Amino acid sequence: MATVELRFSALPEHVRTARLVAAAVARRAGVDEAVLDEVRLAVGEACTRAVGLHQSVGITAPVKVALIEEEKQFSIEVGDEAPRAVPGERASAAGGDGEVDAEEDEMGLAVISGLVDDVEVSADEHGGLIRMTWPTTPPATVLS
Repeated sequence: MATVELRFSALPEHVRTARLVAAAVARRAGVDEAVLDEVRLAVGEACTRAVGLHQSVGITAPVKVALIEEEKQFSIEVGDEAPRAVPGERASAAGGDGEVDAEEDEMGLAVISGLVDDVEVSADEHGGLIRMTWPTTPPATVLS
């Protein structure tokens, strides 16, 4: 199992770099070429969401991205340190502007779910994690 880890300051300009690295590692791991645009978009959405969460509560800790190559699958985990309740419960607990943030958060998760078949989202008082997984195909062997 090979893992590449990225950490970047919670600034929007770093999201593009995370997308490019994720696509390159996904390609090397054996993710189908036809799916690489979805990988880029999903990682961009997850990282943008994490950056927004960090900025909204003034967290200076970096956003964390883990690119994990396993047998027959490739996973990307995007983690943030923004404390909150489980997604969906946040909207009912917040009032005023918090509801708009919760709606944007839910919209971002809906976009990710539309791009990736296998998504796990977790969040608690220590932060959140989005884990996205794609199948891989082994490299073709050349017969001589």
